Amino acid sequence: MSAPDATLGALRDEVARIDEALLTLLAQRLDVARRIGTLKRDAGWPVCDPAREARVVRRAAEHARALGVPEDDVRALTWRLVALTRRVQGTSVPSAPA
Repeated sequence: MSAPDATLGALRDEVARIDEALLTLLAQRLDVARRIGTLKRDAGWPVCDPAREARVVRRAAEHARALGVPEDDVRALTWRLVALTRRVQGTSVPSAPA
């Protein structure tokens, strides 16, 4: 195997490890979201909080900007996370357009 092949393989392995870590974090996020949903239902609060969701997306975009990551892509990804969070909390409000 040539040096570029070995380097490519090592980098792909690193990406795979990062992907696994991201999915682990997503599972943790959804677990917390379920607990939040239960808390909201028990308190009689609405699951959907558009102002809070907008703050979450804005915060992610600001963090992306600071890291040099494309803000528009992060906004779209974060809206998808918000939509998934809503579903696990027990409501299905349409997500914002990507």
